[in-house]
Amino acid sequence: MGKYILKRIALAFVTIWAVATITFFLMNLVPGGPFLSEKAISPAATKALEAKYGLDKPMAERYFTYISDAAHGDFGDSLKQRGRTVMDIIATKFPVSARLGGMAVVLALCVGVPLGVLAAYKRGTFIDSLFSVIATCGIAVPGFVICTLLLYVFGVKLQWLPTLGLKSAQSYIMPVVALAAYPTSYIMRLMRSSMLDVLGQDYMRTAKAKGLSQKVSLFKHALRNAILPVITYVGPMLAYTLTGSFVTEKIFTIPGLGGEFIKAINGRDYTMIMGTTIFLATIMIVMNVIVDIVYKLVDPRIKLK
Repeated sequence: MGKYILKRIALAFVTIWAVATITFFLMNLVPGGPFLSEKAISPAATKALEAKYGLDKPMAERYFTYISDAAHGDFGDSLKQRGRTVMDIIATKFPVSARLGGMAVVLALCVGVPLGVLAAYKRGTFIDSLFSVIATCGIAVPGFVICTLLLYVFGVKLQWLPTLGLKSAQSYIMPVVALAAYPTSYIMRLMRSSMLDVLGQDYMRTAKAKGLSQKVSLFKHALRNAILPVITYVGPMLAYTLTGSFVTEKIFTIPGLGGEFIKAINGRDYTMIMGTTIFLATIMIVMNVIVDIVYKLVDPRIKLK
């Protein structure tokens, strides 16, 4: 297993390098420049700014310098927020997005897994049909629609919850629910399908024939095997809750990394865009590595190569 872990870590580093390389060259192929939005800027001033940020150097030299600095956690200075580095902005804003996304992940797992198990256990009943409709709606309805609906009902009409920022515990309710809606629905469907497959296996019939109670056979034997697809989804789900929070943060005016990323795109802050993209890609890659390792711990029958 140690050899497999080392191999996955090495592949993760290669993947991160590939993402950084593609991001760098794509950003440098974008027409125009980062200072086009500056008001009444002279050609001399533009050249001075390009020299300050190293944009006047050859592409190859800039690439190797950027990759070397990025490997040490330095994504350079923000082109728009003068005097601030990209890592400083990420370190300030990411904890807000991570807290919001973490709550959404916990909510999705705590709600999606039990409801998926219950739907499989009550297969063909009204409860199963009701949960299927709810899961389908949660997957089909876009996130911004859910955000708008929550804002209108609970923020404007009923006035039960605050609509802007994260100034209190109640402020987290609507953003977290909106962000968790899709993954919760997906986990419900995934868990139901997986559980139905496991319940039809021979060893489950054997456990029942041996006189094991439904609770023991369901949670000790069936759930452990049925939850493997959910574990696979946890890695991408974490990335979704962070990248998907961009829209949620914008609608609820949350000062997280999502708002900074959108601001960077609108303002052509190339270093901020590249740094944020590489940072979020690294999180996703690391989570996928962890999921692969957890796979073996959950089910020893899985052969790692």
